[in-house]
Amino acid sequence: MSEPTSKPARPVSRWGIGTLSVLQTVLLALILGAVNYLALHHFTRKDLSRDADYTLSPATKNYLASDAVGKREKPVKWILMFRRTSPFYERTRALVEEYERLADGGIELEVVDPIRSPDRVQELNATYGLTLVKDPLIIDARSDDSPAVSEDANKVRSFHPHVKLVFAEELGVFSTADGIRRVTAYQGEDVITARFVEAIEGKPRVMALLADKSRLDSGTAEESRRSLEDLLRYQNVQLAELRLADAGEVPEEVSGLVIAAPKYDLSDQEMEALEAYWTRPKAAILVFLDGGEVPPKLRAFLRGNGVTPRDDRVITRIDGKLVTNARGVFTRGIPFLSDLAGQTGEFRGATSSLEVREGAEDLLNRKVFPMGLFRIADGFWGETEFGKGKEAFDETKDNGPPIFGAACVIRGAESNDRFASESARMAVVSNLDILHPDFQQPQNLDFLASTVNWLVGRESLAGIGARSLGTFKMPVLDAQVSFINRVNLIFLPAGLLLIGAFVWSSRRV
Repeated sequence: MSEPTSKPARPVSRWGIGTLSVLQTVLLALILGAVNYLALHHFTRKDLSRDADYTLSPATKNYLASDAVGKREKPVKWILMFRRTSPFYERTRALVEEYERLADGGIELEVVDPIRSPDRVQELNATYGLTLVKDPLIIDARSDDSPAVSEDANKVRSFHPHVKLVFAEELGVFSTADGIRRVTAYQGEDVITARFVEAIEGKPRVMALLADKSRLDSGTAEESRRSLEDLLRYQNVQLAELRLADAGEVPEEVSGLVIAAPKYDLSDQEMEALEAYWTRPKAAILVFLDGGEVPPKLRAFLRGNGVTPRDDRVITRIDGKLVTNARGVFTRGIPFLSDLAGQTGEFRGATSSLEVREGAEDLLNRKVFPMGLFRIADGFWGETEFGKGKEAFDETKDNGPPIFGAACVIRGAESNDRFASESARMAVVSNLDILHPDFQQPQNLDFLASTVNWLVGRESLAGIGARSLGTFKMPVLDAQVSFINRVNLIFLPAGLLLIGAFVWSSRRV
């Protein structure tokens, strides 16, 4: 029996192995390059923070996508010069980077570290005339090479109308308790978007308050006025005073009228001026009513445009208790309220009811279109004898549903491109307390901001609220701390040693 012959071992082809290794390396490099390319150009960002703190509101996104930003010849230059020790550095940097990304080339962002780049800081200080300024965000929307800072005959320096600054101090909402000043909220998006709009537009719009007719100059109403001024300022709208009797007409440079808590009625001459303004193209009127107290001539003007204020108080009873804060729902189908459509809200304080004659034939013939904005929930009614005790709904005296707490009016064919520029807009809110700081609600501020921007023709921009800052604590017992320390100091190193010993032993076999 012959022994089997063994085949000779095949020689090792080093060239083949080397070629295969090179090919595998090249293919791996190509795959990594393709993955990086796809990750760079096709990716999705996800905000995993608890309250979506780093996500811009739909209003800001719409403005960044609008022609005001997208069709500029030059991108808007943003320069962030916050110190890394600033309490708002991380939030603000993430926010402005999101602005740049969503602007799709409309914003050119530069982040400058004041400590690490002193030469660049000196250059920017010289360009923008900054002295002793801490943590600014510069928004430069100049479209030409004009200087960023100029001096008048009195040597007073001023910024170019298209250059705006945002300071870190403005981004926080502060409160003082026990003599200690604390940050309670972050309003970065609100302030930055307002300055961004100011820089692009160059100067704020102007809305005129009928000062001699409005009751916003004493007591708690004075706080409501300051709140109104702040609300308008954050929408790049300046509140000025107008006495219609002296002026005779509404000036052309005014973008809108504000009638707030009207105390005195308008004279015949003033009513003629108001009617003449309402017939102008792009007229805008914002009315705040205080508990149904409306002078007769102003009431007739509003009624003639399909919105009738009633002399009542919106209330209900729940479990026998009187409820005076009006709850309701923001109306669907209104374009400038799309982000609030269907959401519940609450008008705190005194609210009177509005009758809105939607679709009335006589109004349609005049091309006047009233629409309810905030419909009061079922169960509420307009009590005409509020304050006399034992309030209960009486269908012969009181006003039942449907009732509204806010309404708008469009005069003209706004949906027709040929005649849209000739239309006019009006908004009526039957609650003055909505402006008072003690009664404000976030959704109501969004509602008012959206309404103001709609009135002045900025449909793409709506309200943005401050985001609260919270402190979260994780209570850990002493026994748990001891266990964590043992895991970190003993079990994890021991586990790594065991794994290393197993690998070493397997390789020796």
